[in-house]
Amino acid sequence: MHTVWKGSISFGLVNIPVKLHAATENKDIKLRQIHKECHTPISYEKTCPGCDKEVKNEEIVKAYEYEKNKFVVLDQDDLEKLKKETEEKAVEIIDFVDLEEIDPIYFEKSYFLAPDAGGGKAYLLLRQALEKSGKIGVAKIVIRSKEQLAVVRVYENTLLMETIHFPDEVRNAGDVSIPDTQNITKKELDTALMLIKQLTTPFEPEKYSDDYRTALMELIEEKRTGKQIVEADEGKQPAAAANVTDLMSALQASIDKTKKQPKAAGGGGRKKAAAKPKVKQEA
Repeated sequence: MHTVWKGSISFGLVNIPVKLHAATENKDIKLRQIHKECHTPISYEKTCPGCDKEVKNEEIVKAYEYEKNKFVVLDQDDLEKLKKETEEKAVEIIDFVDLEEIDPIYFEKSYFLAPDAGGGKAYLLLRQALEKSGKIGVAKIVIRSKEQLAVVRVYENTLLMETIHFPDEVRNAGDVSIPDTQNITKKELDTALMLIKQLTTPFEPEKYSDDYRTALMELIEEKRTGKQIVEADEGKQPAAAANVTDLMSALQASIDKTKKQPKAAGGGGRKKAAAKPKVKQEA
């Protein structure tokens, strides 16, 4: 299993070397965008609309837009300094709480915690202590330069870390427009409760599946085995940026050449030279 982070769990003076593994995966089927005419995959380039040109990575800086079109530029050195000040490579458990106290709206992503070299005994100690106490640990961790709130709990025989939202990241439910109180009759409520009772069952996650993803994969396989496939024309792959410049030079030279040709009889006076066409890059 791929390791996404290495560091340690600390609670009190106990320090446990651990490795972090993603506990879930996105099973969405990714579809590519291709040109309908020649089946070449569509490429996307970073461009500056103001300069009407492609921008290289080294020409890009990060900034915070505090008002429309007004920015505070942040140097990479500033960001690196902040990162070093906050990233201690440790899951620091701050408090222990009951899982039931945290509403599911706070939960974000799950990670398996595995003991790293020399951390086996302390890892098992924390796992057993959490099991016996029935508590979960509330911790802070920095992942990919972002400080996150998290909980550490027992899942089967493994320690599981789940990142959770900070309180100010959860929007106020009071901002949602809700209908005024309606007159619900006792018969309507009793019927709804009866329906809930009839549909109540133990949670068995394996009985649920993504029907759309299954149907889409079946459609793709049906088309593939039926030879309903297309191939990109290798001779029409995206050209390098230098070739684009050469192409524009050739086009401009052709335009200039046509201007110098004699006009047909009755063509009238001399016309103003055409402006050089601009290259419009795709966003």
